[in-house]
Amino acid sequence: MELVDVWTTCSANHIQLEREQMETLERYHNDLRYWNERVNMVSRKDVDRLWERHILHSLMLLKYVSLKPKARVLDVGTGGGLPGLPIKIARPDILITLVDSIAKKATMVEMFAQHTFLKDITVMSRRVETLADQQHYRRSFDVIVSRAVAPTMQLLQWTENLLANGGTCAFLKGGDLAAELDEARAAFPGWTITEQPMSALGLPWLTEDEKKVVLCCRT
Repeated sequence: MELVDVWTTCSANHIQLEREQMETLERYHNDLRYWNERVNMVSRKDVDRLWERHILHSLMLLKYVSLKPKARVLDVGTGGGLPGLPIKIARPDILITLVDSIAKKATMVEMFAQHTFLKDITVMSRRVETLADQQHYRRSFDVIVSRAVAPTMQLLQWTENLLANGGTCAFLKGGDLAAELDEARAAFPGWTITEQPMSALGLPWLTEDEKKVVLCCRT
């Protein structure tokens, strides 16, 4: 996929990016591709499809989640910076925290973040559930995102004390989620938990592979 195709796909799905943002996305793509050979952050079978399967997949989350100006966003288990860094590049006004328990991945993401030249990016190597031990982070995030990290119930257990009142969790997942979401609803009866099938112009694989966004908020 060429850079112009990425821009066209974003535009067709109402994600408007300027030339500078596209250049930053390209720099991030090239960094991720190069360093993934040394530190495994995404599946190597997808290395030739980073745009479609990883970066654009992350950006399409913006179709399903409304980010207010200067929203505080937490990316749980960010891996190679997904979905958090593409979202930050598309929405440079937000304040984003990217967390991964694996130190070498966090080190890579810190480097990728520096190469974006954007402000208000925090990268941490720690277990996300320990963030709530610090008062600064309790109920402080407007949106919490993750991509193929853990079952929904586990994610909510880790993050329930980090989500601000009125906030939303948005988890990128795929396949049949019926049993997983029933388990989460039973464990968190005070939450509204729904799944939204993903679709996007120019990305038919999202529908073919049954990609979904799981949205969770307190009622």
